[in-house]
Amino acid sequence: MEVYSEVEEFELQLNESAKGFLKETAKWAYFLSILGFIGIGFIVLAAFFAGALFAFLGNLNREMANVGLMGGGFISALYLVIAALYFFPIYYLHKFASNAKVALKNNDSETLANSFEYLKSHYKFIGILALITLCFYALIILGVFIFALTVGLNR
Repeated sequence: MEVYSEVEEFELQLNESAKGFLKETAKWAYFLSILGFIGIGFIVLAAFFAGALFAFLGNLNREMANVGLMGGGFISALYLVIAALYFFPIYYLHKFASNAKVALKNNDSETLANSFEYLKSHYKFIGILALITLCFYALIILGVFIFALTVGLNR
């Protein structure tokens, strides 16, 4: 015989105020995701223009021609990697907003749960990316410190 307590049978229900806040949050998340996609487009355009600019600057000075092509390719690749990294959290934010709007419109708990899953993925990706960035900054600071120490000791 299975015994269920009242706590186990409790289902979270949203009152009108919470639904209003969630609806407003979904609207702003949708707006920010659209701005994010536009920003990604600008980053991709900048990647191609940076490559062309470095190639052009390399042609101005014959001695720097090879460096210009390599530098342009590197900058273009770097911008494309940044755009790819920026795409995923924006995509998750967009899916959260879209699903939340549909869930509130249709009063559908399953779609609302899916929207929160996308929001979780958004924050998880941003958190991991922030940790990686902080570690990268720490490595840069450590590298600069070691470089300065090495240069100082060699004088």
